[in-house]
Amino acid sequence: MINSIFDDSYFMKQAIKEAEKAYEDDEVPIGAVVVFEQLIIGKGYNQVERLKDPTAHAEMIAITAATNYIGGKYLKGCSLFVTLEPCVMCMGAIKAARFSKLVYAASEPKTGFSLFVEPAYYKKIDLIKGVEQSLSKNLLQDFFLKKRGMQN
Repeated sequence: MINSIFDDSYFMKQAIKEAEKAYEDDEVPIGAVVVFEQLIIGKGYNQVERLKDPTAHAEMIAITAATNYIGGKYLKGCSLFVTLEPCVMCMGAIKAARFSKLVYAASEPKTGFSLFVEPAYYKKIDLIKGVEQSLSKNLLQDFFLKKRGMQN
């Protein structure tokens, strides 16, 4: 069997590139990519401040891009890679879009969906946690250290 370079780590690194765009825009550095058959069909990064929209999370932007790409509302057979555990709003959109797989890097101990949503809700989604966790955590920690330094 030939190993593909297009594994979960590869696609998470693409999501981290999106998170770096958010960081550069002074947004909380969260990025997401939607993948179908080894092809990125949607990507997004956090734009809550830029758009003054509390729903402009990386996942929501990536989902919209992917549904526009395929011309439909369902993303069955697609995988979502996101650098931070999705919130409840984003998990609702992930379930509504009928994703087959969700991969996230870092857990979110304050607002992550797993704190509020029973596992039965997302049982049809293959869930993988911790892929490239340290890269994501480091980017987030650096961002918040920089923010706190600006406030002093």
